[in-house]
Amino acid sequence: MKKTIKNLTYTAMAVLLIQATGCKKNFDNPNAATSGQVFSSAKGLAGVAVGLQRTYVANVAYGMYDATGLLTNETILLNVGNGSEAQFSAGGTAVDGTNALLGNVWASASKVIYDANNVINAAGLLTDKNYASGLIGYATIYKALSMGCMASYWEKVPDTIGVTNTTFSDRMIGFNRAVAAIDKALAAISANAISSTFLTDIPAGVDILNTLNALKARYSLFAGNYSAAMAAANAVDLTKKSTMNFDAANPNPVFNSVTSTNNVYQPVDSTLGLPPAIAPDLADKRIPFYTLINPTINPRFRLNGFWNAALAPIPIYYPGEMTLIKAECYARQATPDLINGNIELNKVVTKKAAADALGIGADLPVVAPATIADLLTQIYRNRCIELYLSGMKLEDMRRFGRPTGERKRNLLPYPFRERDSNTNTPPDPAF
Repeated sequence: MKKTIKNLTYTAMAVLLIQATGCKKNFDNPNAATSGQVFSSAKGLAGVAVGLQRTYVANVAYGMYDATGLLTNETILLNVGNGSEAQFSAGGTAVDGTNALLGNVWASASKVIYDANNVINAAGLLTDKNYASGLIGYATIYKALSMGCMASYWEKVPDTIGVTNTTFSDRMIGFNRAVAAIDKALAAISANAISSTFLTDIPAGVDILNTLNALKARYSLFAGNYSAAMAAANAVDLTKKSTMNFDAANPNPVFNSVTSTNNVYQPVDSTLGLPPAIAPDLADKRIPFYTLINPTINPRFRLNGFWNAALAPIPIYYPGEMTLIKAECYARQATPDLINGNIELNKVVTKKAAADALGIGADLPVVAPATIADLLTQIYRNRCIELYLSGMKLEDMRRFGRPTGERKRNLLPYPFRERDSNTNTPPDPAF
């Protein structure tokens, strides 16, 4: 049975339906309050900003966990009746523009970017600059995440959201645009510290400043800007966490649609989808963190970690991710630094769960890669384990030059809803 991703409201006065197409993007709902009403007050803007998180996690993030997991062999399909997932599981040309989940990711990411831009622009007009900086920072988090999603999945990304027949640019430009948006938000916060009042108006869990720096590190790395990635990763307080929290009305979407139903996908096994040569050590304590064993009913391996309860928070970034970014930057800088790269790598390899803000710990002996190539392989291996089902593995596979046989697609086709209404839509990649 195909699962349903339900629409979520922003606030009572801002109910906006997701209607993204390649022609004129109409993101308005005629039954909602006018944009002038919503965007002229701080509280109205906060309501729209809160909606960004809901739309992102229920549609964009959910879709990335789903698609990436199946495309990179992190997960196995349980029910071929789930049409979109069946395409991902088969891979190759089976994944096409009819894929409903991909269409929803494209539309929802576009929606988040569009609304975030409106929040950011309107916040700049508020007289309370401290409240405004909170709005700008918070909205930019979900804008950057959505831009990063599109750049991770599609070969080219739209230049403008919300216009007829937008043009497209290379996906690396998409990552750089996400970083540029983050830099503007960081500048706004530096000029005017976020007010405590704003923090009471948004869901608990999100650490705005640390998250902006973490996302800057992530997307700078993806864009190949290693000096910026290193500086941003160093700016993140690794003792802090930043999460998307849930309540009974808006439960964890992976638990709600996947874990609790056992009808969509589950972990492939203790390898977490890695080939034998770099599969996790069975003593790696991240395996029981991310998976559970069902001794009586198939599939044997079940989701654990951040998807084992309706109210389980999902992290926006991982402290271990920042450490592995530093290790990778040392390995990829103009003069590779094997010593410091190994030091950062081993901080993750030897880390105990109690020392991690999210409770993730391998707790293994040190490793000693002897060459930069070996170091990069171990960084990739540990990213796949530490960041399991985070939606980043497909990007990692390309960046680390993994064999194409280890994944089922390289980049994804554009939704037909975009192609049919935008003559500038690029051709689909062959694989």
